Amino acid sequence: IGVGLVGFGLFFILFGMLLYFDSVLLAFGNILFLSGLVFIIGFKRTFTFFFQRPKLKGTSFFLGGVLIVLMRWPLLGMLLEAYGFFTLFR
Repeated sequence: IGVGLVGFGLFFILFGMLLYFDSVLLAFGNILFLSGLVFIIGFKRTFTFFFQRPKLKGTSFFLGGVLIVLMRWPLLGMLLEAYGFFTLFR
């Protein structure tokens, strides 16, 4: 279930970017991606991964970008998410 949710989340994010940053598709993709991640590795491990002391900067940018996309500012939100994603996984 988790891999499917992550796959659909990435599909909706890609499709939302292809349709000129459609905020509904991007928000739906973000929600599916994060819920799929929780299904794959568990709630506790997801929480400890995102909220480690050295990764707080990346987490704040990534989750802030998700919130901004949900508030219908898709371009700015995706830029913040991309920066947070690269900061988290470098």
